Amino acid sequence: MNVHPQINDSRRSFLYQLGASLGSVALTNLLASEAAAATGPLSPKPPMMPAKAKNVIMLFMEGGPGHMDTFDPKPELTRMHKKESKLKAGQESGFKFFVGSPFGFQKVGQSGIEMCDQWKHLADPYVADELCNYRGCQAESLNHPEALFHMNTGSRLGGDPGLGAWATYGLGSENENLPGYVVMTELALPQGGAGNWTNGFLPPYYQGTRLRPTGSPILDLASQEFKSREHQRRALDELARLNQSHLESLGADDQRLRARMESYELAFRMQTEVPGVIDLSKETQQTLDMYGLNAPETETFGRQCLMARRLVESGVRFVQIFSGGWDSHDYLERGHTSRIKSVDQPMAALIRDLKQRGMLEDTLIIWTGEFGRTPDNNKRGGVYSLGRGHNNNAMTMLMAGGGVKRGAIVGGTDELGSSAVECVHPIRDLHVTLMHLLGLDDNKLTYLHAGRYKQLSQFGGEAIKELIA
Repeated sequence: MNVHPQINDSRRSFLYQLGASLGSVALTNLLASEAAAATGPLSPKPPMMPAKAKNVIMLFMEGGPGHMDTFDPKPELTRMHKKESKLKAGQESGFKFFVGSPFGFQKVGQSGIEMCDQWKHLADPYVADELCNYRGCQAESLNHPEALFHMNTGSRLGGDPGLGAWATYGLGSENENLPGYVVMTELALPQGGAGNWTNGFLPPYYQGTRLRPTGSPILDLASQEFKSREHQRRALDELARLNQSHLESLGADDQRLRARMESYELAFRMQTEVPGVIDLSKETQQTLDMYGLNAPETETFGRQCLMARRLVESGVRFVQIFSGGWDSHDYLERGHTSRIKSVDQPMAALIRDLKQRGMLEDTLIIWTGEFGRTPDNNKRGGVYSLGRGHNNNAMTMLMAGGGVKRGAIVGGTDELGSSAVECVHPIRDLHVTLMHLLGLDDNKLTYLHAGRYKQLSQFGGEAIKELIA
């Protein structure tokens, strides 16, 4: 059927005006309507196997925290401080010397899990005994963008679906009025930007929705004063009629157009649901203080962690929070002290809050960067640079809840922290483990693209059984 050119022009204008605001956000995170609940792309799906976790909150420390400066103490490295190093590490050249950690370490909780003395709130036994510290993971790339893509999508090349996209593809979402996959960042995006939470080759329903760090988390969340809900409903109904006519004229099921059509319906529903979820005034002052919203150094990350709890509580499947500034090539003590202080209280509050609400057992929390750090650094211009280079052979990460072992240290690195030597696994095995905890089989969670069935792990992997309770 041919549509009059003037109608087409009006339609394009209307699409643009809607698509440039809340509609464009909704387009990346589409949910089926109640009428299509049984068959919608993001309607809840049963897990493939018994699941230990229903939701995931991933706390991503962009830049790569020093494992020997956070959760993997190396007394021998301290003894070797400023002595010449002949280790082969990265692509750096020049005279290299060992760098001992500027921090002391402590064993905390009944489990005696180890962490540096800068962690004050996470060291509380009520929180610390929930942690699982994995020290055996190895990355593949030494470059930030590639390593970020790899940890977040399973591919170093970019363009593949993010972890949350795979999770929502496999399980759907529990709330049709909210996105299934939500991302929070600082003002500056992580390297690679939205490529870290893209839907990739999966349908557009599974892209992550980014909430802005300042102002309204989603632009145009509230309608203009002159436009009532009834007015919006009539406008959307007319737009749906035009879109359906255009879809039929194409002679094929255009997935992108159909996704855009459904996005406007989600946007309409989000205007009712989202304000209540992001309204932190409903929280008690005690809760706000617990997350650190009363202090400038913890306010941003604390607000995001509290928002993450409210999102998973409302049925969002996968939440990611990015915290930058961990790339300490120089001024290690100053940099890591500042970054640890900014996330310590909010992280501890998140674990405590979920635990008190009975939500921790089925919410998996992951704290990680894209790779680890070297035990040595270059001496440049005759000056000892007290920092660390990139290290893809060793890193540390924390997990809590969601079916992982409590108060456990799994795997290990050599005496200097140069390489993982115990329970060594690549990132793809970490991803397989994450999906396993959600009740998803990586070998069966596939999507036909470019002539072959693709999966998160790329070529298969194995679950790290030592991490699972």
